Amino acid sequence: MKFSFDKDALIKEIAIAQEIITNKSPISILSNILLNAENNTLTIKASDSSVNFTTKIPVEVKEEGTTTVYCDKFMSILSSSPSGEIEFTQEDVKVTIKPVVKKIRFQLKSIASDKFPAVNKAENVPFFDVSAKELKAMISQTIFAVSEDANRYFMTGVYFTKDKDNLVMVATDGRRLSFVSKEIAHGIQDFPPAIVPVKILSCILKNASDEGNVSLAIVDKMIYAKFGNYEFSSSLLDGQFPNYQKVIPEKQSYSFVVNKNDLDSALKRTTILIDKKVSRLLFRVASGTLTLISPETDLGTAAEEIPCRYDGDEVTIALNYLYVAEPIKEIDTEDVMFEFTESMKAITLKAEPSSDYFHIIMPMNLN
Repeated sequence: MKFSFDKDALIKEIAIAQEIITNKSPISILSNILLNAENNTLTIKASDSSVNFTTKIPVEVKEEGTTTVYCDKFMSILSSSPSGEIEFTQEDVKVTIKPVVKKIRFQLKSIASDKFPAVNKAENVPFFDVSAKELKAMISQTIFAVSEDANRYFMTGVYFTKDKDNLVMVATDGRRLSFVSKEIAHGIQDFPPAIVPVKILSCILKNASDEGNVSLAIVDKMIYAKFGNYEFSSSLLDGQFPNYQKVIPEKQSYSFVVNKNDLDSALKRTTILIDKKVSRLLFRVASGTLTLISPETDLGTAAEEIPCRYDGDEVTIALNYLYVAEPIKEIDTEDVMFEFTESMKAITLKAEPSSDYFHIIMPMNLN
């Protein structure tokens, strides 16, 4: 097996493969990427046994063949090599990587390609196209709210479904919920609701261009995604996603509006002295003002007052500050609105003016 390639053309593809691979042991086949060189094309595959990645790039193939190499070290070699042409040669179990413009060569041991796991092929799969920009916006509004509790694995992904002409994504960890619904499903055939793992959504978010479409398919407990010269697939998460509609308040009696940048800056300052194990921050809203107060710790306390639009009785609500800080980074309006009924019932955080997404936050105890 022998081929040559341009370093800069390949390094981005290997970086994506690194995102997929979770096993870092050099003796594990799942730490390797599969390289197949034929017809002046290099096919690259990576897998962690549940999420798979495939891409193709043009190369100059002198001898066709297939092998696998340890991804992390291959990436390190490429990163340290100068820009330009690099020769890749395999003989027996040794791979030689040699930049043309430098008198240096690297040798890596390989593992036979027949030990690499089979990657599900998206053949005869009913794909549908979604605007890449809109899909990435939906992922951005939800992905941070998934649970990290492995015992509640069905909440460690994003719920994805179709509701008439809307695509809907929902994420929750049991203490907060993020919801987005976009009217972009016109002409798309119904598909079964799915709980999509974070990893494949992160790959789409990071690597898809804002231009054009992403092709998606959900079938046989798998999700497939294609864009550019990339193909991803992933097993879906099993389990019953919580009935999120019960969490969404039908009506809330009160609301206040603050400037998003004012709130973001105040959050950064008032949480300097906060107990990070608890992450509790007090939001005291009164006529015309919102005061953020970090409860007193051994280190001290902090408070900051910012203007807000509110005309009502003074109310104090305790919230996990991360549950406010994370969604406001994704809100794309100058102002944000908090809706509430009382201090111990669900709070709704949304864009102002309202958009196609919102975030539900369950309050914490005041004491």
